[in-house]
Amino acid sequence: MDSKPFEKPVVVELGHVGKYRHIRSAQEAAECLMTVWPLNRGPRHRDALDTCLKVLEGYRSTADARRALIEAARESDVLVTDDKPPDDRLADDRLH
Repeated sequence: MDSKPFEKPVVVELGHVGKYRHIRSAQEAAECLMTVWPLNRGPRHRDALDTCLKVLEGYRSTADARRALIEAARESDVLVTDDKPPDDRLADDRLH
């Protein structure tokens, strides 16, 4: 299955301070939203997961999934913005 890559990764800080994840596709986003997302999940989390799954099924665009993921990350306060890029030495792109 095509992972449906994003034009630009979305960077989130998960688990604890300094644990960054670069989400590069709708498939990675769906996996992250289902497995390692913080417990403070709200309606934007559900919307993002639904959108990512629809992208993987071919019904929505990757741009839609990326936007929904960013909104979910803002809602859960885990989004790393462009003006605050993560230190590459601390980046961790693996699922835990």
